[in-house]
Amino acid sequence: MVNYIKTLTEKGSRVDERKFNEYRKPVKIELGVSKKAEGSAKAIIGNTEVIAGIKMKVGTPYSDSPDQGVLITSAELLPLSSPEFLPGPPKEKAIELSRVIDRGIRESKMIDFKKLCVRKGELVWTIFLDIYTINDDGNLIDCAALAALAALKNAVFPKLDGDVVLHEEHTKKSIPLTLIPVTSTVVRIGKELFIDPRTEEEEAMDSRLSISISERGNVHALQLGGVAGMTIEEIDKAIEMAKKASLNLRKALK
Repeated sequence: MVNYIKTLTEKGSRVDERKFNEYRKPVKIELGVSKKAEGSAKAIIGNTEVIAGIKMKVGTPYSDSPDQGVLITSAELLPLSSPEFLPGPPKEKAIELSRVIDRGIRESKMIDFKKLCVRKGELVWTIFLDIYTINDDGNLIDCAALAALAALKNAVFPKLDGDVVLHEEHTKKSIPLTLIPVTSTVVRIGKELFIDPRTEEEEAMDSRLSISISERGNVHALQLGGVAGMTIEEIDKAIEMAKKASLNLRKALK
């Protein structure tokens, strides 16, 4: 299958006949998939599905940021989503997934962490962002990032009674967001670059670049993967492809 994918790519084609700059369909979001979370969403790109949930609690801030809240991101690759995923502690792919999503949020300064401060040096809100794969048909990074952004937008604060969080009661206050940085992934097979790889294309790829882009067109984070690198020219081209293709992801978020 790998050789077949490479041969198709050399001829300017893909296994599902998409264009090189085209996302699979549908690209959509379902909000409120968990009734117990402060916010939740399911993102779908083609046959890839990921759920993200938000839980919040208060605690002591870090000593180097006494007036800022905390974000903790984790990802779990559920065995039901792929025969490649096994039960047990997080493996390298799960750790990479959570770090890429976390970096895109953190480096963009999407969340105004200072507004998560309750009492400076004593009490701040901690946001737990949990990501779960439901079906892996390739490009988990973009799908997980989309679910995470939608869940953050969907979340509201639970009620705080003194220092006690009442999770059964919620306010109407949303998490303070400054912008929305979507993540778009470009892969290279041979000399060709294309968007949104399926599983078969990921198995054949030489390299992968995931790009976090705000609605202002600014790049906030890059994550390179695969067995080979990319040239400066390829990175520049990948960024331009991602900026255009990410508009489809942004439409789903709206």
